[in-house]
Amino acid sequence: MPKPEIDLDNIKDRSKSEWVEVRDSGIHGSGVFAAKDIPDETRVMEYLGEYIDKEESERRAWAQLERAQETGEAGVYIFTLDDDWDIDGNFEWNTARLINHSCEPNCETWIEGDQIFVYALREIKAGEELLFNYGFEADTWEDHPCLCGSQNCVGYIVCEDEWPKLKELIAEKEGE
Repeated sequence: MPKPEIDLDNIKDRSKSEWVEVRDSGIHGSGVFAAKDIPDETRVMEYLGEYIDKEESERRAWAQLERAQETGEAGVYIFTLDDDWDIDGNFEWNTARLINHSCEPNCETWIEGDQIFVYALREIKAGEELLFNYGFEADTWEDHPCLCGSQNCVGYIVCEDEWPKLKELIAEKEGE
């Protein structure tokens, strides 16, 4: 698949959303909050950034993780688009990069063509923080502790489909 084209002249405008505002988050750093009530299934915003191939994605991810360990700054903002391309959303104007993870998300992401959009899973009240499940695989569970604080928090940022596997891995680790 050829590299998706991006219109740099209007990308910053596309990153704005009437639905949200950025504020300090009790979960982690800054978060994205509903500026007004958001109806169920609303397309809230687009996740934007630079299209990069998998090799560059891997290089940047490891470099950012190393930097984050040294400085305490945020981790990686790379979002999988398809088998060939990812989107590196590590740009100040990409508000969607600040949406925090939760084990009880109120949003989800949908890939539509070569774009990634954030949709409301339910009605979100004004002032409520927008959250989605980052969907990491259970095999890397120890690298991703969860701070969401939800009643159903599993303690690690892992996609819900892999929670049974996560429980097995945790039990195995505790049995060592």
